[in-house]
Amino acid sequence: MAAALRKILTFGSMLLPYGVHELKRRLKNRHKFSADVARSLVENRLLAGLHAGQRCFILGNGPSVKGLDLSRLHGENVITVSNGYLHSDFDKFQSLYHCVPQITYGLMTPEDVIRWFNEMHSHLGGQVLFLSSTEAELVRENNLFAGRRVRYLVLGESFDERTSEEVVDISQPVPRVESVPVMALMIAMYLGFKEIVLLGVDHDRFLSSTYQYAFDLKVQKGKDFTVNADGTLTRGRHDEFQQLARLWRQYRAISKIAEANDIRVFNSTPGGALDEFERRPFESWFEK
Repeated sequence: MAAALRKILTFGSMLLPYGVHELKRRLKNRHKFSADVARSLVENRLLAGLHAGQRCFILGNGPSVKGLDLSRLHGENVITVSNGYLHSDFDKFQSLYHCVPQITYGLMTPEDVIRWFNEMHSHLGGQVLFLSSTEAELVRENNLFAGRRVRYLVLGESFDERTSEEVVDISQPVPRVESVPVMALMIAMYLGFKEIVLLGVDHDRFLSSTYQYAFDLKVQKGKDFTVNADGTLTRGRHDEFQQLARLWRQYRAISKIAEANDIRVFNSTPGGALDEFERRPFESWFEK
């Protein structure tokens, strides 16, 4: 794992199809990226196939996780998301990657995001952090994540307009996501993982009419405009189903990409509503 991180953070000695400065120039001119984002996209190319043939777990934050012994993830390749550093056993397994999608501002103000990112930085160890390019300027202007290399994804395309079944190239603009596990799946595939296991990806709030986490939120508590203070939903069924339809189409697209590239995605979430991937019990991954 340490060797993988060293390879991720080493840059400059490896050859790319274009010279580094030329590729930065092409990317920046095409989409008017900031220097930080352009550099990150160039460096993302070095991640392709880094974990070829390996297995990883994508750990969501749904309440179903409460019934799992997450300490069993020690020694596994783990990708955590958003507030995932608040999991009770986080210090026992320590994820390798952590990702946060584009942020919806409203109740969540830029000042709130700064406090959240500072909280995140204080809890994360050596994880490689992926953010949306929409937060790059905020990070730079406020000198956030000091001493930590932040990698950016340009989440601006659409899964509905994407016809290719090739693995999504995170060194280029990628589809915008409705939920962070989709972002984690794109990253995991690009890294070369051949078995990807989903945990805590519940997506069943339309059944329970409440939205809960596996832990108590801190800085982000009360900042989700779709949820009331008691966890009940603020949106009616119509708006909720519109969002769910987009989300399920994204999972369907990911499923097709996985199948076309001999990648197996399993859903080991206890319960939950996501039905696009083969189910397998969490405990079965640790049977000798």
